[in-house]
Amino acid sequence: MHGVLPGGYWDDEGRLHRQFELTAMTGREEELLVRRDTDSASLVTEVLSRCLRRLGSIAPVTPEVVRGLLVADRQFLLLQLRRVAFGDLVRGSLLCPWPDCGRRVSLEFSLADVPVEEAADHAPVHSMTLSAEARDDGEAACAEVHFRLPDGSDQEDLSGLLADNEAEALTLLLSRCILRIGPYEPPGDQRVAALSPRARAEIEERMERLAPRVEQTMETECAECTRTFLVPFDVQRFFFGDLRAGAALLYREVHHLAFHYHWSEREIMDMARDKRRTYIDVLDDVLLEVQNCGT
Repeated sequence: MHGVLPGGYWDDEGRLHRQFELTAMTGREEELLVRRDTDSASLVTEVLSRCLRRLGSIAPVTPEVVRGLLVADRQFLLLQLRRVAFGDLVRGSLLCPWPDCGRRVSLEFSLADVPVEEAADHAPVHSMTLSAEARDDGEAACAEVHFRLPDGSDQEDLSGLLADNEAEALTLLLSRCILRIGPYEPPGDQRVAALSPRARAEIEERMERLAPRVEQTMETECAECTRTFLVPFDVQRFFFGDLRAGAALLYREVHHLAFHYHWSEREIMDMARDKRRTYIDVLDDVLLEVQNCGT
């Protein structure tokens, strides 16, 4: 699969890489994902570095490069991997959240319809000027702020803390992403932590507006009460959930093909899911014909 990232990766020489070539996961990647009881950012890095064949002129794509991808770019690539492995269509069910209804609602949508917004400004570093109200004592010297957008390395280092202390994790994220405040470069953790709530809000809003985005909510309608509501759509958890639901099936497929074709486990695990399924469908048809001939 070929495509273009909504953001892109800036290398050390200041070149932007957006075009990518992505290959389907093999049984090896599926096994890697289903055997770990985590959907951590580090696991996303590992699977993407295995499946990304090329990123712009970068090949091979190392884990370090994948860590440097913007958060939305990593989400976008997970969506593409899911499309290759399972197809575009997503089906599920949930309960209507309206208290006077509560009926079960069927959910169905195409991954091709998930809104993806391209970065508003492709640049490795962005700058902004804080409002006078956001500056402590109106200090004009600290009005200019330079920052980068959050990437995979931030996710890896802060995801554990985010679950325990969201406020501290967000402060550390700003400390990592803010590169300069006025004449202070780097500004240091204490100076970032001392930013006023208004300054933090302005910086976070600017980051959100500049960053590419993969929509994380889907709107659906209850067939019973006809009211609409938003459904959270966590790309990362959704991706890992699909794979872990089929964990037992992976090993059954390996056993089935090895038993009848006498292929090694390595040969079968090196196949992509769709190729394994194609052989299994052919084999099942042949076995059914043999069974029918014997009756």
